[in-house]
Amino acid sequence: MRMDTEAIKYHIRGLLEAIGEDPDREGLAETPERVARMLEEVLEGTAYTNHEIAQMFGKTFSAEAGEDEQVVVMKDITVFSYCEHHMALMYDMKVNVAYIPHGRVLGLSKIARICDMAAKRLQLQERLGRDIAQIISEAAGTPDVAVMISGSHSCMTARGIRNASAKTVTSTCLGAFRTDPALQTMVRFD
Repeated sequence: MRMDTEAIKYHIRGLLEAIGEDPDREGLAETPERVARMLEEVLEGTAYTNHEIAQMFGKTFSAEAGEDEQVVVMKDITVFSYCEHHMALMYDMKVNVAYIPHGRVLGLSKIARICDMAAKRLQLQERLGRDIAQIISEAAGTPDVAVMISGSHSCMTARGIRNASAKTVTSTCLGAFRTDPALQTMVRFD
C-alpha cells in the first residue's frame, strides 16, 4: 500500500498548528512536505509483508558439501525503527542473526537488507526480531534461525523516565536454536 503523502502533509500542518506553531513561517513552511518524504523513506517496510520481503531479498546459492552443517552468523547489523506506541525513535540498534543452511545459503548482503526493511515499520523490538527470523527462515529455506537485537528507545531515554543508558535486548529462536544453548550463544552480544 502506498502512503498518502497529501494526507500526511495535511495532518502535519494541523499538528504544527495544534502545538502553537505557525506552519507558514519560514522555517516551517516546507516541513509538512519534508515529513511526508521522510515517512515514505523510514517507513518503507510498511508497504511489504514478511513474505514479500523474503521474496525480494531471497537470493540464495547452493551450499557446498558440509556447508549445510555450519552455522552462518552475521553480527552488529545496524538498524533503526520507530516505536508504534509513541512513534519514538528506536536507535543504536544492533542485530545479530544466525541460521543453519539446509542446502542453500543466503547472500550476505541480503541478511542486512532484510533487517533494514523489517525495521522500516512502526515496530516493537520483540516483533522486529520475530519478523526478521520469519523472513530469514523463508528466504533461506531453513527452520533454524536466531535473532538477537540490542537497542535504545527514545520513549525511555528522551521522555518518561529519561534513563539515557537503558538498552533493551530481545532474542527470537526458531528450530534448533530454541533448544540448543550452544547455538544460542552464537548470536549473543560480546
